[in-house]
Amino acid sequence: MLESVATDWSRVIDLYAGTGALGIEALSRGAGWADFVERRPRLCALIKENLERTHLKDLAAVHCMTAGKALSVFTQEYGLLLVDPPYDDTSVPTIAERLACSPLVGAESTIVIEYSRRTPLSPRYGDFLEIRSIRHGDSCVSFYQHVEVAS
Repeated sequence: MLESVATDWSRVIDLYAGTGALGIEALSRGAGWADFVERRPRLCALIKENLERTHLKDLAAVHCMTAGKALSVFTQEYGLLLVDPPYDDTSVPTIAERLACSPLVGAESTIVIEYSRRTPLSPRYGDFLEIRSIRHGDSCVSFYQHVEVAS
């Protein structure tokens, strides 16, 4: 699905990385670099192990911190932003708004958010418009891309 909507795979950030599966998948499909953000130290260690096993450790960095902190300290622009928080996390709309207005996104960025249908998202965050949404049971995935703002 991502290959049909995301155009810039040079830099990827995997927020709420968990085991790192989404970011590792992006790297295996040709992404140039991936930053993994995960708050739980045990999972940060697991991401590092998974990067080692897949021989992708030289193309990535693991940051053991919350997604909110990453949005406060990271300044690099990413082409693909993967957001897959725990399903009971009700802060997803707030994180989406902060992300869409942060220096982490640009005109070529694609934001992908996986969430519970019980925590609905807006069709627009900042200059990012939902271009596609998919639902599988309780899981939803929405794709957002930059839209030109009329002046």
